[in-house]
Amino acid sequence: MQRIKTDLCVIGAGSGGLSVAAGAVQMGARVVLIEGALMGGDCLNHGCVPSKALLAAGKAAAAHRRGFAGVAADEPALDFAAAGDHVARVIAAIAPHDSQERFEGLGVEVIRDWAEFTSPREVRAGKTLIRARRFVIATGARPLIPPIPGLDAVPCLTNETLFSLREPPGHLLIVGGGPIGLEMAQAHRRLGCKVTVIDGAAALGREDPEAAALVLARLRAEGVEIVEHAPIERIAGRAGAIEVQVAGGTVMMGTHLLMAVGRKPSLERLNLDAAGVRTDRGAVAVDDRLRSSNRRVYAIGDAAGRGQFTHVAGYQAGVVLRSLLFALPARARTDHIPRVTYTDPELAQIGLTETEAHRAHGAELTVLRQAFADNDRARAEGHDEGMLKLMVVRGRAVGVTIAGPGAGDLIAPWALVLANRLKLGAIAAAVLPYPTMGELSKRAAGAYFTPRLFDNALVKRVVRLVQTLVP
Repeated sequence: MQRIKTDLCVIGAGSGGLSVAAGAVQMGARVVLIEGALMGGDCLNHGCVPSKALLAAGKAAAAHRRGFAGVAADEPALDFAAAGDHVARVIAAIAPHDSQERFEGLGVEVIRDWAEFTSPREVRAGKTLIRARRFVIATGARPLIPPIPGLDAVPCLTNETLFSLREPPGHLLIVGGGPIGLEMAQAHRRLGCKVTVIDGAAALGREDPEAAALVLARLRAEGVEIVEHAPIERIAGRAGAIEVQVAGGTVMMGTHLLMAVGRKPSLERLNLDAAGVRTDRGAVAVDDRLRSSNRRVYAIGDAAGRGQFTHVAGYQAGVVLRSLLFALPARARTDHIPRVTYTDPELAQIGLTETEAHRAHGAELTVLRQAFADNDRARAEGHDEGMLKLMVVRGRAVGVTIAGPGAGDLIAPWALVLANRLKLGAIAAAVLPYPTMGELSKRAAGAYFTPRLFDNALVKRVVRLVQTLVP
């Protein structure tokens, strides 16, 4: 058994773990990184990267069908296998940045095996025993497979297997109407597949209902069948002929089944009891500094159960690094974390939704809306559907919802505002190039000040006085 002593042992080479390892080793710490599966984790290999690559192929197909002023609409020639090859090429192009070779070049000792705690201060990975001053659990999550009667006897896809397909599903049944389910529903529909989405509650139920309705209307208009409030009673069939029965006895039939009902942290192999690490609702129980019940062990990303987003894992990596390397009392926030559903139109949210803001702030809340149809750039490009909704309390944004083309990019300035607790005037005072979609945010912020300036009797008296007294 080989023995290693180190300052920091990072378990998991996804986005969060890689960020911790790279930052720590470049600032002088000794680092061991353990990964039993693929470098780059879920985001690179099974999640963010492949899904956005497939969505891009579907978007190109949709542009053909839609046409534009002076450009005739036509039915595109589809090659599902080529779209899948594009996904693989994108992964391969990004992979070197997350590779074992790159991290070993930075000075990280990389061990490709599964990690298991043997004590509060030691981890075994294969034939190596690692003793470290601090540990960071960054093992990510895996698809959740619910205990639906009959599911264990039926072949089903998850995000870990979906992108290996090179033949288009004839009729893809998707269980789960959240972001993953709807993104893949639209991508496959645009690439020529029949698609049915089934959800036991409301599709995009976490999101602002007004914004979600815009997304769901577009998907339905494109031919995606979305069945809501339909709990599944059983699943049966075989490859190419799958049946999903929902409450009330209705049976939907398809050729392929995709489970997209969520993800659960990957912790089973770690033997956390030996480390004295407690869990809560399937994730590592952590405090605001992301420390577990064993003060030497931290958890970030999906493993910490505080938001299953790549950018959250990256943010939490920075919090942990400040604590580990500089002994600073860094704490993780959640109020400034954005999220995006990458359908077309996109749906972006940061801070509180309108419903949440009303519940938290009551009469102090001001809600402002800005329609895409009122933006000159949006009109020029034919994007007249969409809206920005701004929630304001005492001159500060507490939440922003955007539904429309490029919403994920348009949320960026609001991420800056909420992260730094800036006043609304920071957006209103910005001088933006014309015509741009970014003016949506500036006009929404400006709308907050309009009644305070133009409908204010005191302001008008001051202006009249100045005009009278100043020659």
